[in-house]
Amino acid sequence: MMNLRNIAIIAHVDHGKTTLVDVLFRQSGTFRDNQRVADRALDSNDLERERGITILAKCTSVVWEGTTINIVDTPGHADFGGEVERVLDMVDGVLVLVDASEGPMPQTRFVLSKALALGLRPMCVVNKVDRPDQRAHEVEEEMFDLFASLDASDEQLDFPTLFASAREGWASLTPDRGADDMTALFETILGHVPPPAIDSSPDFRMLATILESDPWLGRIVTGRIASGHVRPNMTVQALSRDGDLIETTRVTKVLARRGLESVALEEAHAGDIVSLAGLGVATVADTVAGPGVSEPLPATPIDPSTIAITFSINDAPLAGLEGDKVTSRVLRDRLLREAEGNVAIEVCPVPDDDALDVSGRGELQLAVLIEQMRREGYEMSISRPRVLLRDNPESGTLEEPIEEVVVDVDSDHAGAVVETLSRRRGELRDMRTLSGGKQRLVFQCPSRGLIGYHGEFLGRTRGTGVMHRVFHAYGPHRGPLPTRRQGVLVSLERGRASGYALFGLEDRGRLMIGPGEDVYPGMIIGEHSRGSDLDVNPLKSKQLTNFRAAGKDDALDLSPPMRLTLEQAIAWIADDELVEVTPASIRLRKRYLDVHERRRHARAGR
Repeated sequence: MMNLRNIAIIAHVDHGKTTLVDVLFRQSGTFRDNQRVADRALDSNDLERERGITILAKCTSVVWEGTTINIVDTPGHADFGGEVERVLDMVDGVLVLVDASEGPMPQTRFVLSKALALGLRPMCVVNKVDRPDQRAHEVEEEMFDLFASLDASDEQLDFPTLFASAREGWASLTPDRGADDMTALFETILGHVPPPAIDSSPDFRMLATILESDPWLGRIVTGRIASGHVRPNMTVQALSRDGDLIETTRVTKVLARRGLESVALEEAHAGDIVSLAGLGVATVADTVAGPGVSEPLPATPIDPSTIAITFSINDAPLAGLEGDKVTSRVLRDRLLREAEGNVAIEVCPVPDDDALDVSGRGELQLAVLIEQMRREGYEMSISRPRVLLRDNPESGTLEEPIEEVVVDVDSDHAGAVVETLSRRRGELRDMRTLSGGKQRLVFQCPSRGLIGYHGEFLGRTRGTGVMHRVFHAYGPHRGPLPTRRQGVLVSLERGRASGYALFGLEDRGRLMIGPGEDVYPGMIIGEHSRGSDLDVNPLKSKQLTNFRAAGKDDALDLSPPMRLTLEQAIAWIADDELVEVTPASIRLRKRYLDVHERRRHARAGR
């Protein structure tokens, strides 16, 4: 068996993980020098490319001087932390990448704590040392302090540190450019990361860690082989975490990632990371094993979900005009399929209602799921996010999820950020001055208070602030929060909005639609300037007569409508409102479209 190393790259969002993997591909010979490959080659998902973030954990490998290095590229955003937690079971070492200017951030702490708890010995790479505001040696000291604060063992504290510029393609033992390639990084991986520990048992066992779907091969399960070997046409069984038999089947293909391609193998041995085709039911955290195995492999528990959204069918008058997947059955099947492969998402039916509650780590994770579904042709109605509370089993008090929020802002805007987050029940825990006239503020804030805050944050900081957040712990409930003060403008009629009617409504508030757009009764067409809702007629046209004035009619000069993105719309709506999501449109509506039904439910609520 060839020499083998299994390593995961973990870091905060935008610290350069995927760019580093691109460089390792090229310098190991995986790509030819003249081969055309897209930047950030592993970010193959359309949403990953558009947003510039990694959403799904991906496996690949490179060969350096006869040693195969399996590399797992993990997400850097806290909302996709479930992807990080499960893949750490597959590797024997961790490369912690940190920005030479920003230093360790909340997600760095989050994923590093998981790696240290598993007994892994991380190595540190201080990236982007080519930045003019780099402070590489200070960041190195901050990383040591972070390791110590996370109770790292003496062996884990003895970690090697390299300095690199993934964009320029070099790594060195010093911040000064002492090399022109990544040789120092490759050599450190081979010297610091141990080969996989091989179980002496001859029986094949593998913990399913990643679940994918292929149009030709069907369900594909990826994991690291713990013991034994596997080959095509071999009979295997799948065991649940409790040891129950799920299925018995034959492996149709054994695949390994070599660069960006999947290569079919005749046989794979313990320690290697491979993908198996042929399993029809097995999912993430199940054990795939030979026929004689009865004990499943232990699976790492996943941190709990903190936020939930209700998905229901789109029952508005315009339903079915833009999407081809509109029934509750196909919506339910799609969400259950997502929950199978994404262990950080849970799906539960809503009692007495044809809807599903979907819970996850944060707004971004659920917004990405909704965006993926609308691109696949689904239509749905989405509720306002709500935070998942719990009762403390010891004290009986109500608790809510608290997040650590790290904010980097210009000093001029620090006061506004402190004021707004304090109003949302956030507590300032640390404040320090950075270079370039910036300040770093660290808050502990309830997840409830952060719903919809990002847009306000950008406005308060004139678009110059950067905010990162990560789950901290459950803490005592912090009381009521300020809610949206304005009411909404609600359409009374169905048809196409007229410019004449909208011009007359501009004095009542900010409009969200333009002339010629389809509206229906119960659809929200704007934000009222007062605190109450107002039912309006956006179809009203100018009365025509046989009399003509001496001059021309005044031209209608309408203000541009307020257009909300998917994330903004979900956070903006009130509890009695929904977001109607289709492949082509994002509309806001009242939960009850009929005006009389809305008033009846409002009286019942009071």
